[in-house]
Order: sequence, then structure tokens, then C-alpha cells
Amino acid sequence: MLLAIDVGNSNTSIGVFEGEQLRCELRLGTRRAWTRDEFAITLERALALRGYGFAAIADAVLACVVPPVQGPIIAALERYVGVNSLVVGPGLDIGMPVLYEPPKDVGADRLVAAIAAHQRYARGRGEGGENTAIIVVDFGTATTFDVVSPTPEYLGGVIAPGVGISADALFQRAAKLPRVDVAKPGGVVGRNTVDAIQSGLFYGYVGLVEGMLHRIRAELQWPAHAVATGGLARKVAHETEAVDHVDDNLMLEGLRMIHERNANST
Repeated sequence: MLLAIDVGNSNTSIGVFEGEQLRCELRLGTRRAWTRDEFAITLERALALRGYGFAAIADAVLACVVPPVQGPIIAALERYVGVNSLVVGPGLDIGMPVLYEPPKDVGADRLVAAIAAHQRYARGRGEGGENTAIIVVDFGTATTFDVVSPTPEYLGGVIAPGVGISADALFQRAAKLPRVDVAKPGGVVGRNTVDAIQSGLFYGYVGLVEGMLHRIRAELQWPAHAVATGGLARKVAHETEAVDHVDDNLMLEGLRMIHERNANST
């Protein structure tokens, strides 16, 4: 089986694949102080919850945007699982030219999501069976928009503060405002302070997504499908027609595709 690991700033997603089938998906809180042994213990316990052990793992693929964590994870997989990890980064064949300047500045997670979204939602979806462009909206620590041409080429994107960052900033900078959970309120016009803050956060981000997708589509020369992923993807997509697809496992599927593409060379 293939172990796919996506290390984000807030969460680490782990998937176990048998061929193209995702057998299980696990989510951990990312710890920047993980040691090799601590990560191995955490991974072993997490896999055991779903009935898997290290002996079942034959290969591993990793995308990491938290540099201090990458080394300990690679060492843990080598020492305790007995596999060398394929790491998404500069020089790896991802099957897509990167037109960002410089290319190495694009986060590994953004490239992985872009590849998976193109493979799953662009091919043959346009008029006459042509490929469409793709816009990936990822609701992570940052809210990112990544644009892929029909060819495909990674064209670039947009980075905005995530809704959690905005909520924390509001609480820290406004003395009388309480900290609230990011959730859809009963209506847009709040009748109390908590509802008013939740409306600003939730519907404010719905407006951000709608506005950015409108502007990106207006700038492109092709029809574009928008694919949302990440924590708030389903809630936001339910409130707008600007998002065409929601895919909770986009990153893990992208990692599997990259591993499959590079399996012979590794």
C-alpha cells in the first residue's frame, strides 16, 4: 500500500491507498516540534485506529509546507516503516510546467492540488470535449486560489488570509469582541454580537470566493471549473453557485498521482 502524507501549517492529512483506492484518511494536528520517534508513534497509533500497521506500507509520498517537520517525518518513515519517501519539490516530475516566478516559491500543496483537480475535473469537461481551465480554492490556514490552463500549465494564483487567521486577528485587536467559532449564522444581519461576527466571517468569505472567482474567470481565455477543498469548502460551496465541485481528498489524490508518475524513476 501507498502512504500519502500532506503536511499543512495547521493539519497533517494521511491517506492509505491500495492501487487507486483510498482505503482510509486520517487527520492530525501539525506539530512543528515533532521528533522522528514522536511522529512514528503518532502515525502508528493513528493507522492502528483504522486497522493498518507499518508492515502494510510499501511506499510513501510526502508534501510538506512546514520545513522543520519534513526531516523528522522522512527519518521516521525510513527508520520505522522501512520506506524511502518521494518528496514533492523542485526537480520532481509533476507533469505540469510551472509558470510562477520563481517556480520553487509555489507551495508543494498548491501544485499537488492543481494536478489532481486538472486530472479529475478538467479533462473533456469543456465544449466539444475539450479540457477546461481549473481554479482550485483551498480553505486552509491561508485561502488560496490556484489557476491551471487546459494544457495544463500552472499559471499562478491568489493568496488571502484564511478565515481562522481573520477570526484570531479580530479577537486580538478588538478588545470588546469575543472569540467565536467560524460557523454559518441564522441570517446575514446579526441580532447579537456573536451572530454579527459569524456573519462577517462566514458570508464575508463567501463574498471573497465569489468575487475572486468572477475576476479570475474574467481574466482567463477559457471556461474554468472551480474546485474547492479544505475545511470550509462544503459550507461555502453550499452558499454559492460559483464553485462547481467540492473534493475533500484532493491533496491525497494528487499525491497518489505524482507517486504513480514517478514510481519507475524512484
